[in-house]
Amino acid sequence: MRDQSPESDTGVAGLFSEVLAAVGRLVQGELRLARAEAADSLRSVGAGLAKLAAAGVIALVALNLLAGAAVAALVEAGLGAVGAALAVGLVLALVALLLGLAGRSEVQLRGRKPRRFLDGLRRDAQAVRAGFRQEGSPDV
Repeated sequence: MRDQSPESDTGVAGLFSEVLAAVGRLVQGELRLARAEAADSLRSVGAGLAKLAAAGVIALVALNLLAGAAVAALVEAGLGAVGAALAVGLVLALVALLLGLAGRSEVQLRGRKPRRFLDGLRRDAQAVRAGFRQEGSPDV
């Protein structure tokens, strides 16, 4: 028969309480890490959105200022007005497209998982499993 004294029950309850408190602190720490990683990702997305906005403004300014001058120069060089306007428009559209693609690649969230958070959770789960295995093993 096993000794079921109140002292042994209190020790087990205290141990269980300590384990629960430690797990709670661990989960809180992991959540803080996840929030920090999410904030980093959002800052990167913000920078990408700023670049997209700048690309749009630059494209409009370029179309206004340079298009007229370039078309005039091509017309003076002997190209017809329609051909000159078409050539200048295509070049400026290509520049705007390249800037837009560069900004879009930073905005995409693909591959921005909170890796340290997920790795920490895996390690924690392994440690808890290992602790339970040791608890269940008979004393030698």
